[in-house]
Amino acid sequence: MQTHKYILPLLASVLLLSCKKFLDVQPQDAISDESGAVITDKASAETATRGLYRALSADAYYGSNFVSIGYLSGDNIVWTGSQSIIQQFISHNVRADNANIASAWSGIYATINRANHIIAKVPAVTDPLLTQQLKNQFTGEAYFVRALGYFDLARTWGGVQITLTPTITPADKYGIKRSSLDQTYNQVLSDLVAADSLLPATTNRFRATQKTAWALRARYHLYRQQWADAEAYATKVIADSANYKLVQPYSAFFANNATATSESVLELSYSATYPNSHRNSWQPPANGGTRQWAPNDAFLALVNDPAIGGNRSALVAKTSAGLWYGNLYYRSPATDPAFVIRIAELWLIRAEARAQLNNLSGAVSDLNAVRSRAGVPPSEAATQSALLLAIENERRLEFAFEGHRWYDLVRTNRAAAVLGVTNVNKLVLPIPAGEVLNDTDLEQNKGY
Repeated sequence: MQTHKYILPLLASVLLLSCKKFLDVQPQDAISDESGAVITDKASAETATRGLYRALSADAYYGSNFVSIGYLSGDNIVWTGSQSIIQQFISHNVRADNANIASAWSGIYATINRANHIIAKVPAVTDPLLTQQLKNQFTGEAYFVRALGYFDLARTWGGVQITLTPTITPADKYGIKRSSLDQTYNQVLSDLVAADSLLPATTNRFRATQKTAWALRARYHLYRQQWADAEAYATKVIADSANYKLVQPYSAFFANNATATSESVLELSYSATYPNSHRNSWQPPANGGTRQWAPNDAFLALVNDPAIGGNRSALVAKTSAGLWYGNLYYRSPATDPAFVIRIAELWLIRAEARAQLNNLSGAVSDLNAVRSRAGVPPSEAATQSALLLAIENERRLEFAFEGHRWYDLVRTNRAAAVLGVTNVNKLVLPIPAGEVLNDTDLEQNKGY
């Protein structure tokens, strides 16, 4: 394993908020980046948990690199910049020495390692100020984040090395064989079950709660083609209509500097001193960005068609020179949230699950809820196959710049038909070359 995969950060002192504020507000900017290597009392447990979300929102993970794999590898984006490593995703010819792959891999494992520290150490802390309720909260959040980490590793690279204990030095994890894909997904489910039992039944759009775990579990069951469970867990979140609902118009969840709307099940926050890196690659030079990639002509035709894109045309904008660009990440400074799970996804998960269960009327109803919010006419799909295609097309537009498209086409075996990716080895990405060289027991994916 490379040294950057398991990091022993320094523990820095921070100004801690009260317990209630810690649980109720979004992650703060002025916190340390420690992984939780030292957790001895309430203060260090709080700081370690904040550091967990900092790792999740870092550039390597949901701050840019990992999410960009999902949208660059789809069919909505054209590369316009100078970094050849980006074209590798768009042309589906990613090399093992791709720097973004290495960054995402190490960023996810670093996040998992922070979760491992919390899971291992918080329950044993004896500080009377760290109540059992707080212990459960922090530990449950760590289980949730670890589940998300292994889920993202599994859907990107296949079965991976599973590490469930804190790492102090890189050599601690040398020699671990890769688990199978099923074993990796089984670990995701185990962690989600543990999180469900520990997290509070509250609503918090910046931190994991029991309902956040239900939402990720719905996504997990969708990927595993466990349709009844996917429907059931999506329904558990959708049913909380007082807290989670589709906002109108579509842009209301991100436009006008919006944050934490009822659309968000989980979003990650940023600030002027801790910015969201997505913005720089999307915005044009006229707006202070680099526009390394942009919506392609095919996507522009769809999103700007009122009968298809509806009010989702707010996702794109055009400069005075006529250059189109994506506008989900637009704020200056770059304080745009990173959207991990939105309620629209739960509606479309349930629609797909119901279609697979041959509940066509229920599936159409769910699909039309999302279409209605976008200001487009109800779907005319009348058969199971037509409905599944309509849901696929809806997801393409609804989550165009949120990193779902590549994974959707892979999990539904549609990458060959839609993207022309006929080499099955290319449906997973290469393990970073540096990782394989550093740990001879780490086996590379076939074809790389």
